[in-house]
Amino acid sequence: MANDLQVTYNLEQFRCTEEEEEEEEKGREEMAPGAAPFLPTATDEKTLRPSFVRDEDERPKVAYNQFSNDIPVISLAGIDDEEGAGGEKREEIRRKIVAACEDWGIFQVVDHGVDAELVSEMTRLAKEFFALPPEEKLRFDMSGGKKGGFIVSSHLQGEAVQDWREIVTFFSHPVGARDYSRWPDKPEGWRSAVDSYSEKLMVLACKLLGVLSEAMGLEKEALTKACVDMDQKLVVNFYPRCPQPDLTLGLKRHTDPGTITLLYQDQVGGLQATKDGGKTWIAVQPVEAAFVVNLGDHGHYLSNGRFKNADHQAVVNSNYERLSIAAFQNPAPEAIVYPLAIREGEKLVLDEPITFAEMYRRKMSKDLELAKLKKAKEVASQHKALNEILA
Repeated sequence: MANDLQVTYNLEQFRCTEEEEEEEEKGREEMAPGAAPFLPTATDEKTLRPSFVRDEDERPKVAYNQFSNDIPVISLAGIDDEEGAGGEKREEIRRKIVAACEDWGIFQVVDHGVDAELVSEMTRLAKEFFALPPEEKLRFDMSGGKKGGFIVSSHLQGEAVQDWREIVTFFSHPVGARDYSRWPDKPEGWRSAVDSYSEKLMVLACKLLGVLSEAMGLEKEALTKACVDMDQKLVVNFYPRCPQPDLTLGLKRHTDPGTITLLYQDQVGGLQATKDGGKTWIAVQPVEAAFVVNLGDHGHYLSNGRFKNADHQAVVNSNYERLSIAAFQNPAPEAIVYPLAIREGEKLVLDEPITFAEMYRRKMSKDLELAKLKKAKEVASQHKALNEILA
C-alpha cells in the first residue's frame, strides 16, 4: 500500500524542518539579515511587545497555578508483567490508560523506569544553557531550516503573534540521521545526557504504545510498527518570567501531529488542557518525577478516533520561570495513516489512507488558512470601526 501513495514533497526536508511541539505544527520565525533577535530571557521590559499580545479569545482563562486533578496519574509498576502470573497488574494499567485516552487523551505516569538522576541532570544542564549569554545560544540558531538548535519563540507563517518562550530542539531519532553539530556544546555534558535521555524515552514510549495496541485488540508491536521507523524529537522549552502573562501564551493551543508525546515539566505549572473545544480549560497539576503523556493526531487516527488527540496549550506567569522537556514520538514521513482497528458501529475518521507527510501538510495548510482568515476578519473589523468614526 505504501508504494501506491506518493509523498508530495521531499521526505528528508520534512524530517529536518518540522518544528517542535510542541510543537510540530508551527513554522520558524525568520529574522531580517543582520538583525539581533529579541530574547525573552534577556529583557527587563515591563510591558509586552505587540508581537506577543494575543487576541482576547486566545488569552489564558485559568491561572497557571489553579491546578486540577482531572488528569489521572497512573503507576506503571507491573507494566512489564506477562499475561498469566502477575499479568493482572498490566491489565489494570491498560484499563486506566485506555480510560484516560478516551476521556482527555492525556495522562501522567509514575514508576516509569526513567532514572530520576538522569532527568535531574537534563533539567540542570538545560537551565544552564538558557542562562548563557545570547551570543552563546545564538551560535546554534536554527532559523532558516537548520536541523536542530536554538530558536526564540515560533509562530505560524502568516500569523503575527509569537509565543513567550525560548527552545532548543534535538533531532534524536533515527540515530543515523543525527547532526551533532546542531546539538549545543555548552554546558559540558549536555550532549551525553541528551543521548541517554533519548534512549530511555524511546523505550518508555514503545511500552505505552504496546499497551494501547493491546487495548485495540492488536499485537503489542502494532502501533510501533505503524510508525515504520519511529522519529523522535526532543524539545526543551524555557518559559521566562513574563511582565504581562494575562495577555500572552507560552505555547498556543494545538494538538501534536505525531503518535505520542512524553513531557517532563517542573513543579511551577503552566500546561493546560481542554476537551470541549476550548470553552473551558484546566491547569494540569505537576507531579514530582512524572511524565505527562499526550496522544497525538497520528495515534488518534490509528485508533479511528477512539483515543483523543490531546488539545492543550502552555501559559506563563510573572513570578517564576518554567522548564519542560517534550519527547515527540512521530512516525516516519512515509508511514501510512489509517485506522488499525474499527469497532462495530464506528464510522471511519479518514476517507482514505494517506502518508504521515501528507497528513502533516494538510494540518499545516489548515492552520495557516485559519490564521489568514482570522487576520482578514480583524482588518475588516478595524476598517469598519474607522469608517464609523469618520462617518
